[in-house]
Amino acid sequence: MAPRRLLLVGEGNFSFAAALSETLDASTRVTATCLQRSADVAGNPVARENLRRLLERGTEVRFGVDCTQLADAFKPQHREFDRIYFNFPHCGRKAGVAKNRELLAKFFQSCKDVLADEGEVHVALCRGQGGTPADKPRREWHNSWQVVAMAALGGFILSDVHPFGCEAVPGYKCTGYRGFLEAPSCHPVKTINEKLIAELGKAFPLKRLKCSFPLLPEGSPSVLTSWNCDCLSAAFWISLCEDNSNSESLTSGTTQDIEDFLELFSEFSLLKDSGRDSKQETHEEICGQTKLFLRPSLLVHVQAVIQAPDFLPGSVHVLSGPVFRKCRILPFTMPAFHETLFILGFNKNLKDSYLQSLLDHLKDTLDSLLNQTWLEGSKLSSSVEFVFQPNGNDYIINVKSHNFGSDCAKDLIIGSVTTSATSIVHRDQCFMFVSVNLDLLAMLVWGISDWRMLWTFDHRFLKHFVPGKIESFKSYSLYPPCYVHDISFWLDEKKEFDELEFHTVARAVSQDTVISIQFLSSFQHPETQQVSLCYRLTYQTCDKALTQQQVASMQSQFRKEIQQRLHVTPR
Repeated sequence: MAPRRLLLVGEGNFSFAAALSETLDASTRVTATCLQRSADVAGNPVARENLRRLLERGTEVRFGVDCTQLADAFKPQHREFDRIYFNFPHCGRKAGVAKNRELLAKFFQSCKDVLADEGEVHVALCRGQGGTPADKPRREWHNSWQVVAMAALGGFILSDVHPFGCEAVPGYKCTGYRGFLEAPSCHPVKTINEKLIAELGKAFPLKRLKCSFPLLPEGSPSVLTSWNCDCLSAAFWISLCEDNSNSESLTSGTTQDIEDFLELFSEFSLLKDSGRDSKQETHEEICGQTKLFLRPSLLVHVQAVIQAPDFLPGSVHVLSGPVFRKCRILPFTMPAFHETLFILGFNKNLKDSYLQSLLDHLKDTLDSLLNQTWLEGSKLSSSVEFVFQPNGNDYIINVKSHNFGSDCAKDLIIGSVTTSATSIVHRDQCFMFVSVNLDLLAMLVWGISDWRMLWTFDHRFLKHFVPGKIESFKSYSLYPPCYVHDISFWLDEKKEFDELEFHTVARAVSQDTVISIQFLSSFQHPETQQVSLCYRLTYQTCDKALTQQQVASMQSQFRKEIQQRLHVTPR
């Protein structure tokens, strides 16, 4: 029997290739490939170790291989692979459904050029992406990757579906979500988080918690407490449909679930908040546990932390992770960002001293981070202040920054300090919760004027950041063009117009290329009394090319979406 030949495409850190190669017999030959250049992969210590293991086993490794052009990568005598693997394909965080379908279609068409007779193609997708009856939960066909239809373009049929078993390849880790807060990373969000935690650790004993809590908490009374109910008003609410029995897998909070969901976040962006027209209806749905929401803050996990048996009063418990919020399109507001939450429990008789000590150390730490010397002889000015709130218990952390130009001082809220009464478990304790928006803090420290840059896949971004050194960020995309489009529409007299939802739809359709929405005017028809609104949308990207034709297409799609979702009539 001739030796089997396996081809692995789209490897990220080569962990799958390294793990798989150790489960195969000597007669099987593996060729592992990735799109990146060898120099780009060499900077990842995990990838370096996996490559060492592969080379020791004699595995062939190739760099710069485009899985949509496989015939170009292999000469005719080196083709005829018996099996081709592509694990969790994705064009990029903001690529969207259509581009990922196109990736699959071109991949399958490319496979037929290098696949042996009776060969197989194995593609691993996240739950729901395939759009088949086997997907749980099953998405609507138009919102899936339509894997069967894309495979047909290459002459393939779907012959089997089974769960992806990580236990069969121990050591494999999907790299779809880059993990800003996970080692190894020189991402500024991770750097600023480590600096913040280290400085506070000099004043308080720290206990770092692994963020294994679910991205999709259930909307139940247990999470609606006095210190977090306000943040739920900005949450993305999700109603499970068709097969609610799968809700456990969506909310279990495993590492793979988190990575899968973050990779899919851009595809959930048009989900409609069915309860927004009635606060009472929404409350009843929440209490009935009929809905899930993307966590808008780590504060929703506070109860679980302080009621855990290993909670230590007097120590600062640190929780970090991604959160998601509905927001208007503004320069310094973001729908997804990384938050660090500091949780401190203490004897209620010592409340004043603990609060003052924490505020003093937090201010010193933030002042130190925000007033770094970037250029010799010059110092950027940012001042931190804690603004006391009318409820008498809370503060917002406000920063007046000149880091985006001396004539452009901005007041930005980068976090909050919340105090709480005693809990059921710790009746003699009071609690303080400090929430910090790490993405906004990193923008202020490095002078990154566009939050979207933090999520780019362009390797030139991370190359700017050197461990132990902070320098003003200089964008590598100079003078990106702006495209302006106006839109006007008639309102439905029976429906209240939701401007936040209007912004949310614009953000989703444009894949975050709309940077500004300006209200221009309103008009009431003198005879019908019907009201029309007019807005101006400005499109611009920060890290990739954007053409006038692309913008025109997105504007056309936007008109269709607001008509369907907001019940308005475009003019």
